[in-house]
Amino acid sequence: MKLKVYTDWGSRWNPGSAWLWVFITDEFWKSLEKRYKSLWIKTNNEAEYLWAFYGIKRAIELWATELDLFMDSNLVINQLSWNWKIKKDELKTLNQDILKLISDNSLKISFNWIEREKNKEADRLSNIAMDEN
Repeated sequence: MKLKVYTDWGSRWNPGSAWLWVFITDEFWKSLEKRYKSLWIKTNNEAEYLWAFYGIKRAIELWATELDLFMDSNLVINQLSWNWKIKKDELKTLNQDILKLISDNSLKISFNWIEREKNKEADRLSNIAMDEN
């Protein structure tokens, strides 16, 4: 099954208490799931990697064999695609964890950068999570 995952995160400070939202649809844009999770205290870049990890993990739990991942993080998209080097050890570890998750589950994946303005649902949901908590 092919799924689309849109992720976003929010924090009032960097580093700060971060929340992520994952919005998952099927390939025909039918909404399958909206969920959020606290990341506790994270930096901007750590949170961006973690929302990629959790979105991919949740899609696999929903039996995805193909996945289009959409994020407004140029850093994560380009580092997961091997276009940019990773300098920080903590980000190297998160990158390896994501690539292992993909490999272990034989997931066919595309990494897609999306403008923040076009990722409104995930952005809206991350703000709701922060406001509620």
